[in-house]
Amino acid sequence: MERLIQSGLPEDQAHILEIQSQDVNQAQAFTDAFLKNSMPLKQEEIQQVLVHKAVVLEYFVKKTQKKKMKKAKGLNAKQRRQMKIFDLRPEQQKYELFLPLHELWKQYIRDLCNGLRPESNPQMIQNKLLKADFHGAIITVVKSKCPSYVGTTGILLQELKHVFKIITQEDKVKVIPKRNSVFSVEIDGFVSHIYGSKFQLRSSERSAKKFKVKGTIDL
Repeated sequence: MERLIQSGLPEDQAHILEIQSQDVNQAQAFTDAFLKNSMPLKQEEIQQVLVHKAVVLEYFVKKTQKKKMKKAKGLNAKQRRQMKIFDLRPEQQKYELFLPLHELWKQYIRDLCNGLRPESNPQMIQNKLLKADFHGAIITVVKSKCPSYVGTTGILLQELKHVFKIITQEDKVKVIPKRNSVFSVEIDGFVSHIYGSKFQLRSSERSAKKFKVKGTIDL
C-alpha cells in the first residue's frame, strides 16, 4: 500500500518511493482525522494544544569548571635576607633623609592618641604606644647590659622580632638587640619607656597582643 503524504515530487519519482502525492486540503483532512481518532480531545482542544503548547527539544546546561586560584606566596625571611631587600645602600644612609618619616610618625601618634595634651591620661597613651608602629620614631637606649649601647639615639628604620635597626645623626646604621635593653621614646613632652625583653614581637603581632601590667620589670 502506498504511503499517503503531501509531496511536490514528480509522479515517476513518487511511484519509485511509493509516495502518493496529495494536495494541501487532502493532507489537512488526513491529519485532522488521525488526531481525532488517536486523541481523546475535541477538535477545538486539539487546536488549542497545538497552537499554545511549547515543545522543548533539548535542554543542556554546560558545566563550567571552577579554576583554582593560586595564592601568591610571599618571600620568607631567608629569601629576603639573600635578596637584601631591607639593606640600605651607602648613599641612602643619611639621617636627614628620614626626618620626613619622623614627622609623619609624630602626626600618626597624635592622631592615634586623639591629641597629646597636658591633661591626657598617661596610662591611656602608654597603652596606645604599646600597640603602635614605631617606624620613624626617635628612640634612645637608656639602659642596657651592654654599656656600649647606652646613649645611642636614632630614627627607627626597621623593627624585627628581636632587634631595632636605627640610623643615628652621624649617618650610621645601628642594630640594637631588644633583649636586656630599655628604650625611651619622646613626643610632645611625653616620654615612654620600652622594655625590650618584654617587647620581643614583630610590630604586626604586637598590635593584637594584650599586655599585662606587672609590678616590677627587670632587664
